[in-house]
Amino acid sequence: MNRETTNKIRFVLEDILPAFVRDSWAFKTLARLVWGQHIIDLAKFRERAPFLTDQEYEDLYKKHPRVHEGSDNSERCLARIAKDVVGTSVVDVGCGTGFTLDKIRKIRPELTRLCGVDFAIDDADALPGIEYVAAKVEDLPFKDGEFDTVICTHVIEHVLDYRASIAELRRVAKKRLIIIVPREREYRYTFNPHFNFFPYTHSFLRAMQPVPPSFQIEDIKRDIYYCEDIEDDVQIDILHAAE
Repeated sequence: MNRETTNKIRFVLEDILPAFVRDSWAFKTLARLVWGQHIIDLAKFRERAPFLTDQEYEDLYKKHPRVHEGSDNSERCLARIAKDVVGTSVVDVGCGTGFTLDKIRKIRPELTRLCGVDFAIDDADALPGIEYVAAKVEDLPFKDGEFDTVICTHVIEHVLDYRASIAELRRVAKKRLIIIVPREREYRYTFNPHFNFFPYTHSFLRAMQPVPPSFQIEDIKRDIYYCEDIEDDVQIDILHAAE
């Protein structure tokens, strides 16, 4: 299934079904017919978010079924990312299989360094020309401004301390930071292990404080696309705010 299809399904589940239906035992019962006990595990996972151990977090993601083929990004988002990449070095934080980096490389062959980061890289396709690093988004093993462009798609909604994660992404970005999150509402029973929910573009801007002078934000078919330019003085201010 591709992102375009799941976004249509999400429109029905999130915007048409009323909240009292989405949070009801009836919806839970129907959802269990599709995903079995896992739908209950996901609800408990979010309820216990502040108390989860690293092992519990990893175990849940290992058994969580992969919904999308290749990438969580839609074709429109992939094309936009490739267009907005600047410089010659790119890191994709939360790279998954490496699909997004491979897509960018085919569109932008002039790029000289491509790096993929994920907390577990077991399922990465190990594509040639892409270096893979196992790390958490909250603690990236790179120097300040190491990559011209930093990409992070469909990750921020998964991490509990998203402000620390955003500070790290900004720290390692030299010229540009690109982030994509789903535009969605929170309900008790969902088909994903998300902690953070952004129903509007301005909801996500609150998470990006302090917002730099040069940025773009757009709703691309139920995905929030955010792009900011890193300026030296702004980066210094961000680093000081995170200390």
